[in-house]
Amino acid sequence: MADNLRNVALVAHGGAGKTSMAEVILNKAGVTNRIGRVEEGNTAMDFEPEELRRGSSISTGFHQFPWKKHTVTILDTPGDSNFFSDTKLCMQAADSILIMVDAVDGVKVQTELGWEFAEQANQPCAIIINKLDRERADFSRAFKEISECFTPKPIVTQLPIGSEADFRGIVDLISMKAYEYDAGGKAKPIDIPSDMQDQVNSEREALIENVAEADDALVERYLEGEELTDQEIKDALRLGTLSRTFVPVLCCSATGNIGVDLVMEFITACMPSPADLGPKTGVNPADISETQREPKEEAPFSAFVFKTVADPYAGRLTIFRVVSGKLGGDGTFYNSAKDVKERFNQLLMLAGKEQKPLQSAGPGAIVAVAKLKETTTGDTLCDESNKIKYTCAEPLPTLISFSIAPKSQGDEDKIFSSLTKLLEEDPGLKLDRNAETKEILLSGMGQVHIEVTSEKMKRKFNVEVVLKTPKVPYRETLKKKVRVQGRHKKQTGGHGQFGDCWIRVEPMPRGKGFEFVDAIVGGSIPKTYIPAVEKGVMEACQKGVLAGFPCVDFKVTLDDGSFHAVDSSEMAFKIAGSLAFKKAAEQAHPTLLEPIMKVTVTTPDDYMGDIMGDLNSRRGRVQGMDSAGRKQVIKAEVPMSEFLTYAPDLNSMTGGRGMYTMEFSHYDEVPANLAEKVIEEVKNNEE
Repeated sequence: MADNLRNVALVAHGGAGKTSMAEVILNKAGVTNRIGRVEEGNTAMDFEPEELRRGSSISTGFHQFPWKKHTVTILDTPGDSNFFSDTKLCMQAADSILIMVDAVDGVKVQTELGWEFAEQANQPCAIIINKLDRERADFSRAFKEISECFTPKPIVTQLPIGSEADFRGIVDLISMKAYEYDAGGKAKPIDIPSDMQDQVNSEREALIENVAEADDALVERYLEGEELTDQEIKDALRLGTLSRTFVPVLCCSATGNIGVDLVMEFITACMPSPADLGPKTGVNPADISETQREPKEEAPFSAFVFKTVADPYAGRLTIFRVVSGKLGGDGTFYNSAKDVKERFNQLLMLAGKEQKPLQSAGPGAIVAVAKLKETTTGDTLCDESNKIKYTCAEPLPTLISFSIAPKSQGDEDKIFSSLTKLLEEDPGLKLDRNAETKEILLSGMGQVHIEVTSEKMKRKFNVEVVLKTPKVPYRETLKKKVRVQGRHKKQTGGHGQFGDCWIRVEPMPRGKGFEFVDAIVGGSIPKTYIPAVEKGVMEACQKGVLAGFPCVDFKVTLDDGSFHAVDSSEMAFKIAGSLAFKKAAEQAHPTLLEPIMKVTVTTPDDYMGDIMGDLNSRRGRVQGMDSAGRKQVIKAEVPMSEFLTYAPDLNSMTGGRGMYTMEFSHYDEVPANLAEKVIEEVKNNEE
């Protein structure tokens, strides 16, 4: 039943203890017989070779556990900024979010970003202050920082007993019970320590005051001085959590196995089931009218795909969340995004690296099927007779690009086929081929993202690549108006070759491209040869005279010429046009153009000065600034050549708190001193 299901995503900055928390939860629930450790590479959630090598999650892990007549699916998401697109896409499959905060390091940038995603999706949240047994851990300091960073209002529901190495237990402010934990994580009820009594009473009073806000009737009774029962407080806590009136804050040490059982109790008691969240809205593909699906088994089947895994042996594994209806162990469904029917032979439940067969799945279930032909991440699956299409979250914009080339000759086709499969698995990647620079460009969230992708290519598809900084697609243009003659005359045995044309070349405004004007009068060049002159100019301008870059933004007017009745031909006039352009380009003050990018940098106020100074040093022009909550948004135009390695620089300037997007804006002239360097570099590479 959907009422007894819980889908909870663990979200936080890398190193906050998400995987360790999942590991202890699975052990306490009896799903695993030992507690794995991230440092030893033997956890249930991290099993990809790239994860084991780095000691951190790069892809969301899934597992189920039973607890107090409930079935809970836990999603262990990556906390590294390089893989946060996966976190964003997988969060939409959860009904609630457990945000983890390191008691030593406090709130870090990916934690804030995860919070923003939950806020945008209106998902109920709770916060766990973890690692309270570490040196310099401070519950009060961490809670203060949480209160400053997050809204709605965080409220304390538990207090730690002891601190740092002496952290040994927890006081539950709802039941007013205290628990002390032994080395094996077993809780023993104890009296509330006498030195904590005043703090506990004060926090309990604050808790009752806060949770009463979730229920108007309770507020009245509280204000009239009535005593509220523990069950009423618990019910109000659940109500307020679901409505996002406030955010409960719990405390624990995952690796110390302290308080994890209370987190599990909280998940089943206070976090929402699929039924609690009500119907999901989509559109009818036939007429784009809004339609809804209730999370009920008797409703028509519908689901959305939020993750794909590429396996060279098992094929594509499609992971989806059932929204409504019931799915059997095999059968067919309709993909409303691709307008195709898909057949599956086996329904699977994900349990870490294992996939277990399922007989059926109902609303709220997170399941997988293998070898679907057309379906990819973001698609909607449904009954063909009751079509619906859901809008899914978009991956984060890519921040850095690398040129990739095969290590072995002849592997270029293999690069494309293997990367196409990896792009299905990771929509946060982008693949492009730059026709001008003849490079294959792979874009991602950071250098580590691209490096891990190249490692996967080698492991899964036996393709090795070399990563390089991409070339900048410069252009050339002409600044002076000139008139020149292009004459091609060649005498051989038999027919010769003769083509003669006069062209005027003049600059055009930036972005106008190329324009050809036929101004021949009196038939000095026959009409049949005029297109050949244009073709000759167009081919010649693909390789400019300065450094071989395409020449743009100029107008050519063909105004005179001559021909020979026997020796003239289209080829002769094409060569004449080409010669004319080359001569004109040398005389018309050729100059180098560079791509200018439209850049948006989002940063906390504290780093504004550093960001502005850095943009200026990159020849950037700031266009404007806006406020977005506690952050500032700077809009600027910056040359692409200065921005190819901006991602790691922004990270170090802002402690990882800054973000940026960029898109092409226009071409502009390269300053003379820099143009000389570019031209010299190109010539040196050609030698």
